[in-house]
Amino acid sequence: MAGKKVLIVYAHQEPRSFNGSLKDVAVAELSRQGCTVTVSDLYAMDFEPRATRKDITGGKMVPEYTVLYMNCALSSPEFFSYGVEAYEACKKRSLTSDIIAEQKKVQEADLVMFQFPLYWFSVPAVLKGWMDRVLCQGFAFDLPGFYDDGLLKGKLAILSLTTGGTADMYWKTGASGDFRYFLWPLQVGRGHEERAPSCEATLRTGHPSHRKRRLPKDIL
Repeated sequence: MAGKKVLIVYAHQEPRSFNGSLKDVAVAELSRQGCTVTVSDLYAMDFEPRATRKDITGGKMVPEYTVLYMNCALSSPEFFSYGVEAYEACKKRSLTSDIIAEQKKVQEADLVMFQFPLYWFSVPAVLKGWMDRVLCQGFAFDLPGFYDDGLLKGKLAILSLTTGGTADMYWKTGASGDFRYFLWPLQVGRGHEERAPSCEATLRTGHPSHRKRRLPKDIL
């Protein structure tokens, strides 16, 4: 790994949490191995998770129907489609600066690691918003140019996540079901409308850290 660039996209509110510790250990170990590590701490950054018209820049705001406002930079201002507008803005480099900054980090990284707690069998909203806004068409994928031919092909990615339940809850016979099934959308894809899976980085099997039934006495 020496000489490689790693981006850790970290989504947890508390630096002293288990997720925070896993992130810190990853930074220390990867740095020890000679990697250059960058962390996008989404909560600390107050990263905007909503995909809206405000993501498209380059035009002035003009009144519409005296109440609503629309962005003149939009390719189709009369009917807003986020996917279409983000694609056009990506080609023109007219996405907002926070999106472009994150895309630059992804572009420069050899490995992207996602560190997060499992929320309702998926990623936290702030991380989902990062995927929606950053991994847009024109940057992570295109048509054609998705799945096996995605625009980030050749990069590595890994999911590192924590669960609120014990390991036995996340197997076929467990109360929550086999974790491999609900990680499938992140690892393979839900279709063209989902931004994250179409980028075709090589995504390693998710590594879940489960809740322990009892804490060891020496840390109580």
